[in-house]
Formats: sequence, C-alpha cells, structure tokens
Amino acid sequence: MNDGGLPPDGHTHTQWSWDADNGSLEGSCARAVELGLPAIAFTEHVDAVRWAVPPASREAMRRRGLEPDDHGRFEPAPLDVDGYLDTIERCRHRFPQLRIVTGAEIGEPHWFPTETRALLQRGDFERVLGSVHSLTHEGRPWATDDLLGAAAPTGLGPHEVVRRYLAEALALVTTDTTVAVLAHIDFPFRHWPAAAGEVSVTDFQEEFRAVLRELARSGRALEVNTLVPLDAEVVRWWVQEGGTAVTFGSDAHEPTSVGAGFSAASAMVEAYGFGPGSHAHEVWVR
Repeated sequence: MNDGGLPPDGHTHTQWSWDADNGSLEGSCARAVELGLPAIAFTEHVDAVRWAVPPASREAMRRRGLEPDDHGRFEPAPLDVDGYLDTIERCRHRFPQLRIVTGAEIGEPHWFPTETRALLQRGDFERVLGSVHSLTHEGRPWATDDLLGAAAPTGLGPHEVVRRYLAEALALVTTDTTVAVLAHIDFPFRHWPAAAGEVSVTDFQEEFRAVLRELARSGRALEVNTLVPLDAEVVRWWVQEGGTAVTFGSDAHEPTSVGAGFSAASAMVEAYGFGPGSHAHEVWVR
C-alpha cells in the first residue's frame, strides 16, 4: 500500500511544448516540490502531423500565435531538444530533492516511425508516451477534438469518432515499439459534445478491451490521466485483460495543474491492487 504520499506525475508539459502557452518547467518543478511529489516527468509534445483546421477554428488559433498555412492546415512546431534538455539540467541542479525525468509524448508514433526513431536517438528520453491526437477523415488528418467540436466536418458522428480513436490506439499498440506508456486512452471523452447526450466508457467496452488486451500483452503501462478522471471501469478491464502497470499523468500545461486529482486517482488504482514500485519514481505495479 502507499504510505499516503502522492505518486509521481508522469505526464506534464512546459514552455517546450507547442501548446503550453503558460508552461514553465521551473515552475512545475517548484509545484511538484510543494506537493511532495517523488518525481515529475516532462513529456513534451512531439507531433509530426499537419492537421486540417476547420475555418471556424482558425481565428482562435491565430489569437494564440498558432498560424495555419494557406491550405488551412496546421503543423505544430518541433521540439527544441537541446533547449529542453538544457532546461532540465538547470532544474536538476536547482531542485536536487526532486527526481526530474526526461520524456516525450509522441503523437501517432506508428504513423511516423522514421521521425520517431530520429527524435529518440537525439536525447536520453526516460519516459516515452504514445498518444493518439489525430484521426484521418476524408483523406486528411484532423485533431480529434476538432472532429467532436461544433465546427466538425459532416458525416462523422461522435460515437464513430470514439470508435475510430480506439481503433487507432489499437494500431499504435500493435505496431509501435518505441513507447512505454499509452497515454489518455479516453481522450475523446474530454471533448464529447453536450448535444450528443450522455456517454459512458461502457458504450465502447469491446473497443476499450481490445486496446487494453494488446497493451497488456506488450508488457507496457496504462496511463491514469487525471485531466478528466479516468473511469474506474477502464482500470478494472485493464486488470482483467492482464495489465500489471500504471502511471499517473496530470497532463498539466501549466504549473498549477501538476499533480491535480492524484489523491483520488491513486486511491482508485490501489483498490485494484496497484501500488508503488521499488523506487518512488517508477510505475505502479500489481
């Protein structure tokens, strides 16, 4: 059982992620120390995709300094690996009491195997998350949240978006060998449109279980993401499908969100037999 402390935060973003407008690696370290976290992983975004952007979303993007191209597509800025690693080293000296873990959150690594391998060869990334942020619709890649928003293209309902998302997560798990953790398996539920009515993970039990089964077979970990608390039912399925390891991720994009929801999340997974590994910064196991 846990000694009452919070688990490590294995999924955070700082100024080195293209979408973390208020991110601060130093500020997030200070927050982790304040909370008493044993460790924090800075898993900055790596997205090689060029998303189609609905016209209604383009002005909002420009206000954030994110500029779609003349064809209505947006390509996220690449990770500045050298700048990121330099900041990590400075913070390791400033916060010696905190285990600071390098990392990356790679979007659709199975779509970009060459780019993924090249990135991982450039630095020592200790925690590599695999994520699905994108789906292909009518021959173009779209951000999943745009496919669920008010400006979504026609012909694709929200339930179908979730099914396609989980199919893409299954493809990631079965074809990619570079990532250690599957992040936010329930990502579409963050953006579920209210007009579509209530939704539950149990509506997609078969699809969730297929992903969890293959993830367990691969020996990798499932992330318990707390930005929108993961439904305990998914953790129950994870255990039933043979899963033996979990990580925790706040998905913080600013320091104040580091470790958010971890007390409830750790109690939930403990109820399914998970607990800290041999070192405080490691994944939880059962």
